[in-house]
Amino acid sequence: MPLAGLGSRFAALLVDYLIWLVVIIAFVIVIALVDPSLSQFSKIGEKWATAISIAVPFLIYWGYFTLFEAFWNGRTPGKRVVKIRVIQRSGRGIGLFESMTRNFLRIVDQFPGIYAVGVITMFLSKEHQRLGDLAAGTLVVHEREHLTSASSATTRTFTAGMFEAPTPSSRARALDLPTSQVHRLDAADLEVLEGFFARRLDFTMQTRERLADRIATVVRIKTDLQVPPGVSTETFLEEVASQLRDLARIA
Repeated sequence: MPLAGLGSRFAALLVDYLIWLVVIIAFVIVIALVDPSLSQFSKIGEKWATAISIAVPFLIYWGYFTLFEAFWNGRTPGKRVVKIRVIQRSGRGIGLFESMTRNFLRIVDQFPGIYAVGVITMFLSKEHQRLGDLAAGTLVVHEREHLTSASSATTRTFTAGMFEAPTPSSRARALDLPTSQVHRLDAADLEVLEGFFARRLDFTMQTRERLADRIATVVRIKTDLQVPPGVSTETFLEEVASQLRDLARIA
């Protein structure tokens, strides 16, 4: 997935700021209507209104980016429009911790204005990371478009259309892996496996083998499973993914 550059990230940020600005304007209007009423009752009520008017915009600003990225597959509305998203450097989706970390440092990246610190950091970083990304271990990437091929409307490469993938119901189980060990993997691991299977025909054979070996290494560490002699790494990963899907359906 190609890294997102400064232009696409700025475009996404512009959309997000327009949405955020609309929310803040609506909040200010509400405060303007409520504040006179509170001040008539007591000075304490007026102070509370002032405190809320300062704290809430910050919480809306920070929460907007944090919650959207954490629970919307690394995307905010602006990122979705531009078709970019935030991922971990390992390729996995980000969680709440990564989202909180990168967005907490957004204020530092903005200093002294127009994201000066963030822009400088992105230019100095090989992976276009601002300070928040460096602290959280995240990257901003372009979404990969699903391309149609000349040979098939459902495949993304020319050679993929020459072969028919076996359906889950007709495929014989190649390996018999212990369920108790496969169960140590989670939905995030299955997402990584599915992502590899969806894109492997786009890779060169060397890249494909290297990625399969890296994923298999992580699977072996987590599950204590070993690739049986005579079985390819990809076949091993396919069987692990198949059993993970079965476990997810049972759960």
